[in-house]
Amino acid sequence: MKPLALFRTSAFVLAAAWVTAMLGSPIPAHAAAPFAKEQAPGFYRVAVGDFEITALSDGTVALPVDQLLTRTTPDQVKKTLAKSYLQSPLETSVNGFLINTGDKLVLVDSGAAGLFGPTLGKLVANLKAAGYQPEQIDEIYLTHMHPDHVGGLMSGDKPAFPNATVRADKHDADFWLSQANMDKAPADSKGFFQGAMASINPYVAAGKFKPFDGDTELLPGIRAKAARGHTAGHSIFVAESKGQKIVFWGDLMHVAAVQFETPSVTIQFDSDSKAAAVQRQKAYAEAAKDGYLVAGAHLAFPGVGRLRTQGKGYAWVPVNYVPTR
Repeated sequence: MKPLALFRTSAFVLAAAWVTAMLGSPIPAHAAAPFAKEQAPGFYRVAVGDFEITALSDGTVALPVDQLLTRTTPDQVKKTLAKSYLQSPLETSVNGFLINTGDKLVLVDSGAAGLFGPTLGKLVANLKAAGYQPEQIDEIYLTHMHPDHVGGLMSGDKPAFPNATVRADKHDADFWLSQANMDKAPADSKGFFQGAMASINPYVAAGKFKPFDGDTELLPGIRAKAARGHTAGHSIFVAESKGQKIVFWGDLMHVAAVQFETPSVTIQFDSDSKAAAVQRQKAYAEAAKDGYLVAGAHLAFPGVGRLRTQGKGYAWVPVNYVPTR
C-alpha cells in the first residue's frame, strides 16, 4: 500500500475507534420527528417568449366531484377517477396566474380569499413569496365572477390590489352584479351574487372596474376571447410573445382525470351546460392541434401544460420542472 493510502486508512480507523470510545456503540436512534404537513410556497414560473408567467396557488378544496359532475353518473366518475388513483372528494386546486410582460403586471383571477372555505385564500401570500407585492399589480383579468375567482380582490373591507384596474366581460358583470338577479336566484345561489358584489363593487366605486365585451385586445400581446357557457360572460385570455402562446382557461376544466377523457362531461356550476360543453371541446381540440401551453384554474398546481389527443379524448402533459435560472 502506498504511504498516502496507508495514512488515510490508519486515520479513518483511529477516528472510528475514538468515536466508539467516546460515544459508545452504536449511536441510539432518536424519536421520530413530527409530520410537517405543509408544502413548499405555491408558485411556479414558466417563460412564454419575453413574458414570464408565474402560477400562484390559492390552495385546494375537497370537492364531491362524483355528485357535481353532470352528463355522467357518480359510479362512472368514481371508476374514471380510480384509473388515476384518485377518489371523491377530490382535492381540487384553485390557481391564479401572474403575467409579467416587462411593462405590466397582470393577474389572471384572484383566488377565493374567505369566500370558499378555510383551505383557500393563499394567493396573496404566494404572490409575496414569488417576489411581488399586491400594490405592484397593474391589471386583474377575471375569467368570470364565481367566488373562487373574485374573492381575493378584497382584503377585509379594503381592495387587496389598490393600484389595479379590474377587467371582466360585461355579460358577467351585468349578471352577477344585478340586485334583481340575486333577488330571484335560488337561496343556495345567492351567495355567489353576494361574493361578486362584495368583491367587485369597491373597484367600481373607485373607478377601477373596466368591463369589456367579448373578444378584446387588453394589452399588447394579451387578448380576451369569449368562452361563454360556464357563466354568462366566461372568458379565456391569450398571451403571446415571440411566437409562443399560453391560454388561460378559467373554468373550462374542473376534473382533469374525467373531463379530458370525456370532454362532454360538465359540472353543476355551469350556467349553461350545453354551451359550456361546446366551449370545452373546442378549446381542447385547438390546444391539442396547435400544441401551445394552457393554464387552468382547477388543474393540479401549477396547472400549466399541454394537451395531446388520446383515443376519443385527450391526455394532459404537465410542464416539465425547470429550476429558476
